[in-house]
Amino acid sequence: MSITATEISTGATTSAARTETATTPETAGPRPSFLPLIVDVAVPVGSYYLLRNGFGMSTMAALGWSSVVPAVRTVWSVVKERKVNALAGLILFVNVVGLALSLVAGDPRLMLAKDSGVSSAIGIGVLVSVRLGRPMMTQGMKPFLVKGDAARAAAWDRLAAGSEAFRKAERTFSLVWGTVLLSECVARVVGAYTLPIDTMVWLGTVVMIASMVLAFLLSGRFAVVPMEKMLEHEVAAGAGKQR
Repeated sequence: MSITATEISTGATTSAARTETATTPETAGPRPSFLPLIVDVAVPVGSYYLLRNGFGMSTMAALGWSSVVPAVRTVWSVVKERKVNALAGLILFVNVVGLALSLVAGDPRLMLAKDSGVSSAIGIGVLVSVRLGRPMMTQGMKPFLVKGDAARAAAWDRLAAGSEAFRKAERTFSLVWGTVLLSECVARVVGAYTLPIDTMVWLGTVVMIASMVLAFLLSGRFAVVPMEKMLEHEVAAGAGKQR
């Protein structure tokens, strides 16, 4: 919002400033938007790597302790909100799969292949959410596009309700990530059983990083950029109607 010279000359500065102060808590806006993503994903995933690599815990112990937060979040959402927290539930499922796979030992190639279990579980979960019409990756993408701005949040809601192109781009974002993660799993499994073990030890990390970069580029090109343009157009259209 801007205060024009006409508003200043007519004594409207005070009311305009009050309106601006009341409608632009943008510094506080992103915090509640990012909080679910941080609690449901960043805390359990980060705690797993911290416990395993920082404190030297075994894989099973690290997975077990890092499952506490998503387990509590999942139960809480079912009991209090009468719905399943998708992200917390998925992370919990991934940890359970990891715990089960950690029981497998003896075959070094199988141990290498099991590392792709996390990618496959997340990829399948994301693809299923797209199929069900509730793309899971939206929870991670929306805060970056809305940016804590009330006008952009309102524009998002309008587009999500009335624009098929917007909903298609939203599904595309999750579809790209789910497909890339599942493809990464397949590539690492194939590599684990066809390449020398010493090669696959470092190549697995390279494949993972390359997959993340590819997912960022593709989802940005085919989903984030179009959605950003649609949001800007919708915000401008909404501002025009209010004048």
